[in-house]
Amino acid sequence: MAPNSSESLVELRHLTFGYGERVILDDVSLSVPRGKVTALMGASGGGKTTILRLIGGQNRAQSGQMLFDGLDVTPMNQQQLYAARRRMGMLFQFGALFADLSAFDNVAFPLREHTDLPEPMIRDIVLMKLNAVGLRGARDLMPSDLSGGMARRVALARAIALDPELVMYDEPFSGLDPISLAISADLIRKLNDSMGLTSIFVSHELEQTFAISDHVIILANGKVATEGTPEQVRQSSDPLVFQYVNALTDGPVQFHYPGPSVAEDFGAGVRA
Repeated sequence: MAPNSSESLVELRHLTFGYGERVILDDVSLSVPRGKVTALMGASGGGKTTILRLIGGQNRAQSGQMLFDGLDVTPMNQQQLYAARRRMGMLFQFGALFADLSAFDNVAFPLREHTDLPEPMIRDIVLMKLNAVGLRGARDLMPSDLSGGMARRVALARAIALDPELVMYDEPFSGLDPISLAISADLIRKLNDSMGLTSIFVSHELEQTFAISDHVIILANGKVATEGTPEQVRQSSDPLVFQYVNALTDGPVQFHYPGPSVAEDFGAGVRA
């Protein structure tokens, strides 16, 4: 697969996807710039993780295009899809380490699965990747011996084991204490810049996300509500975006799920 000269590594062009009659993404167009850190944000269920699945070909667009380096992922056969995935790394939510493999063997897994490298070379690569996330000394620990933050960092070392061009992160900050969260955010930024990666991550955490991102995309109601630099997103006049970035309880996203009025349920004499 020859590299494309476009400024965007990933593009969605008028893409629609849903489950049954429920539309998750409705005629969405967006781009992920090469060499940058892009954050996908928005309320739960807004299609953020779905976009990661579409990029990797786990889900297929129902209409429109899902472009990776200029090539549409949707019609790819298995061989073409595997070739594209070889250029991607994925950090799953909570790490998703293999419980019966050590930290070393978790990172070695993609190298053993997708290459014919000799074990001495695999050893050197694994130790370099673990060193990049500060865990070379934890190589022999099992996942059950790792803290949540350490497990996430081992998973990150595994995600970059094959030197991908794109790394995707599904809620990398979820469940982390403040120190582990700051370490993880710093790693995303530093690895992106030092390895020449393109990074895209799903997040609900505002402060660290805005601190490390070059580009922020906020999804709402199946559409792109706004996108731009963190500062541009903060200055958005869109009521939903304003409510989201300021963590307000009052706004377009209501506390009560739509339903009958209080009077209808309890009688006309009851006030809401």
